[in-house]
Amino acid sequence: MMNNYTSLRDTVRALKSKDISATEIVDEHFSRINAVNPHVNAVVTFDEENARRTAQQIDNDRIAGKPLPPLAGVPMTHKDTHEVSGIRTTWGSPIYKDHVSHTDDLIIARMREAGVITTGKTNVPEFAAGAHTFNPVFGTTLNPYNTAKSAAGSSGGAAVVIAAGVQAAGDGSDMGGSLRFPASFNNIAGLRPSNGWLPHLAPKNPYGWIAQSGFMAREVADIALLMKLTSRPHPAGPVAVPPGSSVAWDDALTAEDLTGVRVGFSTDLGGRVQVDAEVRQVIDAQAEVFAGLGAHVTAACPNLDLARRLFRLERAFEFAFGFSEPYKLHGDLMKESLRTNIEAGLAMTPAEHFERVRLRGNMWPALVEFFATHDVFVCTTSQVLPFDASQEFPTHINGEPMEDYLSWMESATLISATGCPAISVPAGFSEDGLPVGVQIVGRPAADAHVLRVAAAYEAATKHAWQHPKF
Repeated sequence: MMNNYTSLRDTVRALKSKDISATEIVDEHFSRINAVNPHVNAVVTFDEENARRTAQQIDNDRIAGKPLPPLAGVPMTHKDTHEVSGIRTTWGSPIYKDHVSHTDDLIIARMREAGVITTGKTNVPEFAAGAHTFNPVFGTTLNPYNTAKSAAGSSGGAAVVIAAGVQAAGDGSDMGGSLRFPASFNNIAGLRPSNGWLPHLAPKNPYGWIAQSGFMAREVADIALLMKLTSRPHPAGPVAVPPGSSVAWDDALTAEDLTGVRVGFSTDLGGRVQVDAEVRQVIDAQAEVFAGLGAHVTAACPNLDLARRLFRLERAFEFAFGFSEPYKLHGDLMKESLRTNIEAGLAMTPAEHFERVRLRGNMWPALVEFFATHDVFVCTTSQVLPFDASQEFPTHINGEPMEDYLSWMESATLISATGCPAISVPAGFSEDGLPVGVQIVGRPAADAHVLRVAAAYEAATKHAWQHPKF
């Protein structure tokens, strides 16, 4: 029976067996948005008329026996930094508050090709800068487990509609944790894929690597399904995982336990980050969970000494490359932290550009060394619990001041700098019922194995089945 928390896979099965129609699912989808959105402010643009028209056409085609794509009839809102043809895309910025896209980003095009019905857009921080979803166009998105708290970001609106039962899964993107932080704060799963599964396309920055498009879902298996349907090379994407590698998604969820899996475990990334005491208590306990599943768990962490500098240089470059034009024209309309990052990129010296290339190369031997003796690395996703939604970012952890607004995010940004696939999976709750996520990291391109480990952990712990009370 369908309900607000039916998985993507079960929704697809219900549609194919004609237990429910696309029109009925779209009706339920918008009804759920109307019920929860006034409390959380997650959906900011609606495309109801086109969604209903598309659903009716799918129903007609199914009745007529026409062949349909695998996700035909599944409704889904999209992150408001992903361009969707014919729909407003604002990037959470007053500069683009009335912008209507004329093209689909690759992740959107592939989901629509797979049959997804677009229903609207979800809220983001301004230009996806920062891990707390607020902007001057639409305001702040709130956490469904406690609406006084942050939903994280930048895929915060997308995470909330999944957690609150609007849809089973959705698209997002992640430079420094923007899929993983919202997953952690909202008790769902979020995968930052390896570079090349969803290629970056020319003419933008086809050789970019620090930011990745990916998916969140209430269940890991639904992420695997979406990766299977969308991950493949593209003629305009020169950096892509080889086509034959995609068959691995079929094997991603086959393990019932983790017998023989070698887990390196460090809650605080080898002492490199401050972790809130309540978060630490939850994550520390997960070593025993992995061991109980048959994994061989050791206290170990990759050498991440170069990661902080590499991430900050690469991020500054990407911000300057991507946002220099709107900055030159409308920099006065941008939030200060965004301007600061763009300006840092524009001010980079030749020596700093050489350094960021050199650092990336020097990271590789450390990863090769670690993954020669470990299959995955496990650590905390977020250093803090969901924080007060009126804050821009946490300024202290355990009484220690944070250097700047990136410092509280380094549990994710240091992993981004490795280029490794990483997923956040629900790990439990604080004493006040706030979600905590655990981060599982694999060797580059071993995304299917990361999902396999995550799915076994998810099935054993069942934290993902504890939904907010809406």
